[in-house]
Amino acid sequence: MKPSDIAASITVTLFLRPVGALIFGVLADKYGRKYPLMADIILYSVVELASGFAPNFQVFIALRAIFGIAMGGEWGLGAALAMEALPPETRGLFSGILQQGYPTGYIIAAIFYYAVIMNLGWRAMFWIGSFPALVVVFMRFFVPESKAWEQTRETRSADHNMFQEVKKIFKDYWLRIIHTILLMAGFGFTSHGTQDLFPTFLKTQLSFSPEEITVTTIIANIGSIIGGTTCGYLSQYLGRRKMVVASMILAGAFLPLIAIPINKPLVTFGSFVVYFFVQGAFGVVPAHLNELSPPAYRGTFPGLTYQLGTLISSSSAQIEALLGEAFPKNGLPNYGLTIAILSACAMVVVIVFMSTGGEMKHVNFIDESEISLEESSEVVETKNVQ
Repeated sequence: MKPSDIAASITVTLFLRPVGALIFGVLADKYGRKYPLMADIILYSVVELASGFAPNFQVFIALRAIFGIAMGGEWGLGAALAMEALPPETRGLFSGILQQGYPTGYIIAAIFYYAVIMNLGWRAMFWIGSFPALVVVFMRFFVPESKAWEQTRETRSADHNMFQEVKKIFKDYWLRIIHTILLMAGFGFTSHGTQDLFPTFLKTQLSFSPEEITVTTIIANIGSIIGGTTCGYLSQYLGRRKMVVASMILAGAFLPLIAIPINKPLVTFGSFVVYFFVQGAFGVVPAHLNELSPPAYRGTFPGLTYQLGTLISSSSAQIEALLGEAFPKNGLPNYGLTIAILSACAMVVVIVFMSTGGEMKHVNFIDESEISLEESSEVVETKNVQ
């Protein structure tokens, strides 16, 4: 099938992630971060395994849709559980480290791609991708529940249902939600725009061999890991907004090395630098979204806004594939140019919304929860007196 057809499965997966973010986010705010996260990991691992047994493309698309729901719940819960355990002064560094699980997984996938794709085919990639289910065993015995959540759960009435929670979130924080969604849409187009179609670009337009694709993607994602960790750490001193804006400007400056490929080494170098700064900016996201989140909705707010932004950007790979095929160069789809143009536009969006948003990098989640609990107690006492 054509890359643009296959890219539809990526679109479907990204499209349904907000559904999972909402469902599992509300569950995490009501029942804690740990056990909803464990259930979520088991669900997407099982569906990932099943994707490798899909008998046709229609079943494959359906499984990727379910996978999108499960995948959508993981980021918000994982980020909340991690960020709530950290003091403010270390949050920037560990935010960068946390977000680099993404390029680390990309490197592992690239290694397995090289090892199995020629001998076992694409199905084996999905079978291997089910291994995160093993993480649940570790979580069950060694990961404690979030103390910040344990302090805020007393502020919730037992009869609240999911619809009431969602309605309250949007009613009280609608402006912050809209702004954050648009910010994450820009991030989504930037990240997925530079990465999802990149291996196809290397193979189709530049005639990279499987070995060269593996090496290039590994080098690029090493750049992601170094960039995300470095920029996350520096954001603690320079500020979240300044770090993201600087990263987007520098990533855009190196995009021509991909869009106008002169030779293979320069493409590899350019991908390293672009990934360094794109994921450098993304390394700030886990801390920034959790800091902007209302304390009682930290399981829902970061994941939901993140995934709704992803929903807007869900068609990025498909748009790039279709445009590349519609405007060929030398008889081949011009994926490089479409990747660069779409990504550059997205970087401008990130700069605009990051510059106009708030920043709360010094907030202490434990102290914040205690204040919220005290305020809730005062409200209950007032109602009882009345």
